[in-house]
Amino acid sequence: MTHTQTSRRSFLKTSAAVTGGLMLGFNLPGTLGEAMAAGTVHTPNAWVHIADNNVITLLSARSEMGQGVYTSMPMLIAEELHVDISQIKVAAAPPDAVYVNALLGAQITGGSTSVRDGWLKLRVAGAQVREMLITAAAARWNVDRDLIKADKGMIYGPKGLKSTYGDLAQSAASMPVPEKPPMKDPKDFKIVGKRTKRVDTPAKVNGTAEFGIDVKLPGMVYASLAQCPVIGGKVKSFDGAKAKASAGVIDVVQISDGVAVVASSWWQAKKARDLLSIQWDEGAGATLSDASVIEGTRQALKTGKVLEITKPQGDVAAALKGAAKVLEAEYVISMQAHAPLEPMNFTAHVQGNKALLIGPTQFQQGAQGAVAGALGLKPEDITLQTTFLGGGFGRRLELDFIVQAAEISKAVNKPVKLLWTREDDMTHDFYRPVGVNQLKAGLDASGNPVALHFKVASQSVTQRAFGLPKDTMDPFMAEAAVAGYNIANTQHDLVIHDTGIRVGYWRAVSHNMNAFANESFMDELAKAAGKDPYEYRMSLLAGKPRFVHVLKLAADKAGWGKPMAKGHALGIALMEGYDTYMAQVAEVSLNDSGEVQVHRVTVAADMGHMVNPDTVEAQLQSSIIFGIGAALKHQITMVNGRVQETNYHNFQPVRMNEVPKIDIVLVKSTEKPGGIGEPATAVVAPAIANAVAKLTGKRVRRLPITAEALKQTAVA
Repeated sequence: MTHTQTSRRSFLKTSAAVTGGLMLGFNLPGTLGEAMAAGTVHTPNAWVHIADNNVITLLSARSEMGQGVYTSMPMLIAEELHVDISQIKVAAAPPDAVYVNALLGAQITGGSTSVRDGWLKLRVAGAQVREMLITAAAARWNVDRDLIKADKGMIYGPKGLKSTYGDLAQSAASMPVPEKPPMKDPKDFKIVGKRTKRVDTPAKVNGTAEFGIDVKLPGMVYASLAQCPVIGGKVKSFDGAKAKASAGVIDVVQISDGVAVVASSWWQAKKARDLLSIQWDEGAGATLSDASVIEGTRQALKTGKVLEITKPQGDVAAALKGAAKVLEAEYVISMQAHAPLEPMNFTAHVQGNKALLIGPTQFQQGAQGAVAGALGLKPEDITLQTTFLGGGFGRRLELDFIVQAAEISKAVNKPVKLLWTREDDMTHDFYRPVGVNQLKAGLDASGNPVALHFKVASQSVTQRAFGLPKDTMDPFMAEAAVAGYNIANTQHDLVIHDTGIRVGYWRAVSHNMNAFANESFMDELAKAAGKDPYEYRMSLLAGKPRFVHVLKLAADKAGWGKPMAKGHALGIALMEGYDTYMAQVAEVSLNDSGEVQVHRVTVAADMGHMVNPDTVEAQLQSSIIFGIGAALKHQITMVNGRVQETNYHNFQPVRMNEVPKIDIVLVKSTEKPGGIGEPATAVVAPAIANAVAKLTGKRVRRLPITAEALKQTAVA
């Protein structure tokens, strides 16, 4: 997907400049749209809307799925607009080119990019509006701009002159847009960097927050969709007579992905769906199993086309040949489901050549485009409103459930809410792909690594989702492949292997497989060298101050090197991801059933300049818990193309009593912001694996590390 460049003049005619130009007559969802229709909103900047009653609404161009962007994004604007965060309202931005995430090339929430993308552009947007308000006041009062200041929604001038932002908003709309408005020095920040309560918490507590599952439209009906038990399968034939005769059923319709039952209530639709008789063409996927997928990926390392992740350094073959000791290991991660608490759903109302879409999505432009393509509409004729997301983790980057809702609505000519069951959600996901990493290293006589060959095979999500050409390097497969250690001779290779499974971006994406492999192998090298894993890492980080700092902070906070309680052990791991440097130490034991228990996780994170430390801590906590599930409990297994994990009873989330104590050390930094929503998920798995190896002497190289896996693993 490309981001079209236009001249500033032509762009301002239709929308706001990415750096915050004016956008007149912009149609917004909900109450703000109603206010504009009544002529009460002026100065509509792409992110800042000011009503004449001084109500200030800040638009979040990123979807709120629990990560706190409805607070952090407004904080960036409010800092320069000189408005306290308590004075503002927040709304979801509609689809528009101005809201393109420059780091991802589309209006997408993902990749821990929200703050990194918005750090400058949103501050500029706030500063522009502030300066336009000051200019408007100077013109009205006929005084020098230098005698005017903005503060907390008010403009103050000499001799007691003052006006609200709302009072000046209409005049400000006609003022020139300053291309380079004066910006605050970060040392003068009053909002950014301070702990701030989330602005969406009250609505979530009192029940007024609208998630996709809550949407109601006049005359709306409900749909439940039967999909082939093998993903990718199609309907050969069906008999819907019994379903159609059931109470409350309005219609039974076939769409691209299956057969939908539409009824007056969702429960009626679901019960009637159970009466459908469908013959499926299961397709090629019916032969797949998780074991065959892993083995196929492993074999691809031998036969597949090798792509260079980075240019080789030195001469790996010669260094390995001359090494005093050579170590090899293979690491495997399993498929994972996203399993958000809110199952897939969307509401659609298709009327002629117009469509209204309402629901939870991470990819607004993609939703417009996919529905337009499926229904033969123009994207501009599709209105999309984004609700709160009850979890995303990458699953709501996909568009299947949105297109399904639109197709059903068109078929029955009514507004339709499509709601999947939990079982639908678990068995029709876009799964985290299997990864197989093979590493080989040579050590000198002192145990120091002189050569490293890293090779990974997995499936490219980007090829499927965005049409990345075959045999093209996918950067979303190579994340954290190159660790920060100083090794003279290195080679990093990638093999892309299509397993036939429908795969998607999953929280932290390929950091998960690559950090697990690199950090597990680093511990194995330390053991072979007879050295402490922490000290061994430190010896390889000369000239890497941010790595050194977080590693030391985490180790010191966790009590590395001090006596442990009987039956407990510590493991350590280190990674840079999303421009964030992070180290974690996990403390583990085994319970009476031989299962790994994580008692404590210590994390030190340097993510550059933080916007809201409170959200940073919450994100670290949630990421670690999410990662513990994948490290110890979760995996997707498949028999005859059918996913076996169907609900939380056999894909168990980490329970409250299983959550460890999480100690967090945040580095104060003036570096550019890094992402924080994902990296901790990837680092916790190798920290746990290293602790388990220390405790038991058993090196489990495949996730998840279950009691059964430990039983089957020999002492190293």
